[in-house]
Amino acid sequence: MSALSLEFLGTGTSQGVPVIGCGCSVCTSSNPKDQRLRTSALVRSESGTVAIDCGPDFRQQMLRAGVNQLDAVVLTHEHMDHVSGLDDLRALQFLQKRPTAIYCTERVEIRLRQQFAYAFSEKPYPGAPQFELHRIQAGVPFDLAGETWMPFVVVHGTLPVLAFRIQSMVYITDASAIPDESLIHVKNARHLVLNALRIEPHYSHFHLEQALEIAQKAGARNTWLTHISHHLGLHQEVDALLGPGVQLAYDGLKVTE
Repeated sequence: MSALSLEFLGTGTSQGVPVIGCGCSVCTSSNPKDQRLRTSALVRSESGTVAIDCGPDFRQQMLRAGVNQLDAVVLTHEHMDHVSGLDDLRALQFLQKRPTAIYCTERVEIRLRQQFAYAFSEKPYPGAPQFELHRIQAGVPFDLAGETWMPFVVVHGTLPVLAFRIQSMVYITDASAIPDESLIHVKNARHLVLNALRIEPHYSHFHLEQALEIAQKAGARNTWLTHISHHLGLHQEVDALLGPGVQLAYDGLKVTE
């Protein structure tokens, strides 16, 4: 089993933190852990590097992480804060001299072909991004960059989205429920990444209490909370209240399998 690491490229909600025009204590905090780009992650193994999601901060995230080679992008779902940075893959494509492999469901592929129609036209504009699409589906594992990825369904409001297990690392974002049949993939993870939007309940995301309940039920050794809004509170204050083995993730944090 090869060494595996996950870097949090972004841990913020769809608006990021700070939020434009907001003067709350989180948005005006000088603590860099309170400054959150849109949610994304980088999975590195001995055989390659894979991004999970590709939102509007992707360029900034790649520069900060020092990435000059990317084997693929795996998408959880088609919302703009998770796919709108795909055009920025052009720089890596020029460097690597090949299209970027994109792993996604059929529904997400349909959306990408609409959203980035210029990249899929019969005569694409010179310099347009080039995507090599690979369809994946829940419950069917696939091999990527030397690792076996197990996609499974979580529910985002009413929308089914994908979560992933790689070795004993589990990545879940934009979820408000985990179906019973998916819980097997969450159990006994060494590292569980889980969204926790805010203190108050939300219709399409776990709030803090729900996330803590799931972490306990999962029996994860370490739980890292992500997709955090400014409504959750200051990083230092909230993190101090969490139980053993549960921490707020922050941009740039790296965890190793």
